[in-house]
Amino acid sequence: MSHSQWVLALALSLGGMAAHAVDGATGEREAFSRPMPGLSEDERGQFTRGRSLFNQSWVAAPARDSEVDGLGPLYNRLACVSCHARNGRGLPPQRLGERMLAMLVRLSVPGQGPHGGPRPHPAYGDQFNEEGIPGVPGEGRVSLRWRPVEHRLVSGERRMLRAPQLRFAELAYGPLGQVLTSPRVGQQLVGMGLLDAVPADALLARAAQAKPDGVRGRVNQVWSVSQSQHTVGRFGHKANMASLREQIAGAFLGDLGITSALHPQENCTSVQTACQQAPSGGAPELDDSQLDAVTFYLAQLEPPAPRPLPAAELRRGQALFARAGCAVCHLPSLRTAAQAATPRLAGRELAAYTDLLLHDMGPGLADGRPDFAASGREWRTAPLWGVGLTRVISEGEGYLHDGRARTLEEAVLWHDGEARRARLRFEGFSAADRAALLRFVASR
Repeated sequence: MSHSQWVLALALSLGGMAAHAVDGATGEREAFSRPMPGLSEDERGQFTRGRSLFNQSWVAAPARDSEVDGLGPLYNRLACVSCHARNGRGLPPQRLGERMLAMLVRLSVPGQGPHGGPRPHPAYGDQFNEEGIPGVPGEGRVSLRWRPVEHRLVSGERRMLRAPQLRFAELAYGPLGQVLTSPRVGQQLVGMGLLDAVPADALLARAAQAKPDGVRGRVNQVWSVSQSQHTVGRFGHKANMASLREQIAGAFLGDLGITSALHPQENCTSVQTACQQAPSGGAPELDDSQLDAVTFYLAQLEPPAPRPLPAAELRRGQALFARAGCAVCHLPSLRTAAQAATPRLAGRELAAYTDLLLHDMGPGLADGRPDFAASGREWRTAPLWGVGLTRVISEGEGYLHDGRARTLEEAVLWHDGEARRARLRFEGFSAADRAALLRFVASR
């Protein structure tokens, strides 16, 4: 089979899965939006309130509806759902000049910031906010250009990959100077309550275990605002957030400019005077009951069941996944703690296909931007559950932290560093075996 024939066959296979998902009675487009079974009436009310706040477009203060004002003064989007449509992953711009609608850019300068985290840029902070409320200049514009990268498989076959290049313009607060940047797409949000319930001791134990192929894996030790101490990180592309609640509060501040008890100060730097003088939507703008509701909503989203494969194909895909070495980092099984925030989260076996650990992924994926203990080459293992629904839920495909991979195969081919040997085994498989492995991953 030629490469073009193999690509067409794989596209038809995965496309057929997606088409079946769209037409199915269960409505796969909403597969990441379903609550866990067994919610009480009060819990359903909390879930609904959290979903409403997640979908809410926030407005600048002062506003008639004081429950949803406080946007900005600097921000990226008006609502959480803007970057996580149907709780799925965001997609990067595809063409030069296209706006970043579900993507943002992290910023820092060399050196360590408070508690060992990234050191914010003195004028632009730790995230580039393109938008500002009336009277507050947005920080500027950032555009993305795709640079072609040729990759040659061990078989001699060639693939054309792509890597992002950023360009900043219309800078409102002076030059960026020596800045570290990291473009990030929104992550899928399903199953986050279950990942939050995996014991930290289990992650530390997994990090300490000997692994084949030179794979190491380690936890990120991050500053927990709620605990006022360093602890194990598990959320974010670099596992730089300690808990789901802290991840949500951080996103409200960084993406929407909404303060909370965990982040009571507006996201204004010392040179952004209009930002500092803008009216507030309250102290804090997101109260604890609202933060509780959004946290409950995301925590109680049930991961979708794996899509069915014929038994022989399932066994073949599992065997290839293990033989390549993918399962060393994309662990097929994790277990939540016996005690959790709700009984539904406790003592569950998870087929999330992640170890929640940091791994050196090589120079090709490096952003050069450290984040607490994570180096500029390290990334958290992304969960694979539901990954095959990306095309349906996000209406397109974009994998890895910046969405550069347009297919699951491209995502595999970017693996290097600790994942190099696994990638080379994948490349050494026959075209039919590579396709079988990818169909298995897409079914999870």
